Amino acid sequence: MLLRLSIRDFAVVAEAELDFGPGLTVISGETGAGKSLLVDALGFLSGARGDASAVRHGAQRAELAAEFSLDDCPAAAAWLAEQDLDEDGSCQLRRTLRADGGSKAWINGRSVTLSQLAELAGLLVEIHGQHAQQALLARPHQTRLLDEVARHPDLLAATADSARRWKALQQERDALLARGDVSERQAWLQHQLDELDAQPLDPATLAELDASHRRHAHAAGLIAACDAALDTLGGEDAVTARLLRLRASLHRESAHEARLLEVEAMLESACIQLDEAQALLQRIRDDLDLDPEALAALERRLSRIHDLARKHRVPVERLAAHRDALAAELDSLADADLRLQRLDRDIAAALADWQAAAAALSASRRRAGDALADAITDLMGALGMQGGRFEVALEPNATGTPDPLGSERVEFLVSANPGQPLRPLRKVASGGELSRISLAIEVATQGQDAAATLVFDEVDAGIGGAVAAAVGAKLRALGATRQVLCVTHQPQVAAAGHAQYRVSKAAQDGITRSSVQALDAAGRVEEIARMVGGADISPEARAAAKKLLESFR
Repeated sequence: MLLRLSIRDFAVVAEAELDFGPGLTVISGETGAGKSLLVDALGFLSGARGDASAVRHGAQRAELAAEFSLDDCPAAAAWLAEQDLDEDGSCQLRRTLRADGGSKAWINGRSVTLSQLAELAGLLVEIHGQHAQQALLARPHQTRLLDEVARHPDLLAATADSARRWKALQQERDALLARGDVSERQAWLQHQLDELDAQPLDPATLAELDASHRRHAHAAGLIAACDAALDTLGGEDAVTARLLRLRASLHRESAHEARLLEVEAMLESACIQLDEAQALLQRIRDDLDLDPEALAALERRLSRIHDLARKHRVPVERLAAHRDALAAELDSLADADLRLQRLDRDIAAALADWQAAAAALSASRRRAGDALADAITDLMGALGMQGGRFEVALEPNATGTPDPLGSERVEFLVSANPGQPLRPLRKVASGGELSRISLAIEVATQGQDAAATLVFDEVDAGIGGAVAAAVGAKLRALGATRQVLCVTHQPQVAAAGHAQYRVSKAAQDGITRSSVQALDAAGRVEEIARMVGGADISPEARAAAKKLLESFR
């Protein structure tokens, strides 16, 4: 619900702050005073395109802000949370428009795009007027509205689920068929696997092959290094023999210095390590051999493995995983024919399920559409469009495939006057007629499609008397379930309001300015009396105003 609207330097309004409550709030004023500027302000806050001419003459920028309660709009609260724009349950919209045409928008103090502002505002405010972009005119919205009136969420869910299941199965079947001739693919896979299986591809074997190749490739150098090391470690003047003699010499002197025993122990350990190193070197030397044929054989094996890696476009270390993937695909193709038959059965079953669910959904939509059309047609007559007709058309989809939304789309058709053909609601030319039809739809659906706040502009254009009184009564009734704001020049509509604002215009220092004033009970009598009798308010006009107000108490 809209709680507060602040306007600064917008059009001819220098500054205004309006507080709103529940029910129906009417906005009145003399012709040209700027009543519709409040609707324009809400439209601008809802993401409408801004024109630099909307900045008040002499000002640098226009600034508008609105505060909403989210108690009656859980969808907006959820949207704010999803966008990480929620702020302790509050909802504040702000937008500025500079004199050079630049515009900025904020939600709860954080900068946002105009599309974000419009998306949130669409959940909070719905404007019905001559120039407003109305969600009600969009066919997807009309479909959603009819579904809400019909109250068949189970049918919607069953239709959507079966359509999604059909699509998933169809995609699986298409992917299977896209593989082409299964037997050819199987033969190709088997050939690739035979080729890969002929080589050792496990990481341990590949590592051993690589190590063996390096040994054979560098055998001469390895042999020379091992022989030199063995000569150094062995023999009469080798390291080991010298250490043994040194150890014996220190042992003889250890009787005079006990710490030499520690040195002797260290040398003993070193001798043991050197002996073990010498033994290992000898084994390594015995394993080494200059064998050109063995080296050539290893190079041929490694070459074949690297050729396979290049052929399959994978690193050598990924060849085993690639082989496993090909084997898995070959296994999956083993029962391809059976899988295709099973998919065909499942697809046919999913299609039958969708057809049954969509048929039930269509029947429910048709019943709800007929009842809604009758109710709106009756309301149109009460709102001054006697002889007008409203119909809900269900037009079949052209795709011919299961659709999550059902087998048809909804189109609201209307004839505002007797003898006129039915036309889509979005093509209704008269703003006043469109506003009254929108009002009839809102009343008939009890605001099921609406945001928390409904705004009507020019809803009473071209009417008066009993029809205006009927419009006022319908707006007041709608105000029992939604917050309703209505710009009006009809006293019968103004009297129906739970609260009223008056917009007035005056010239100051050669500049025209509009101001907005909240009216108390006495002020409402005077304003409605002016609407009844003109600028010169007579006792009779006051009496008529009081009578109109009393009729809604």
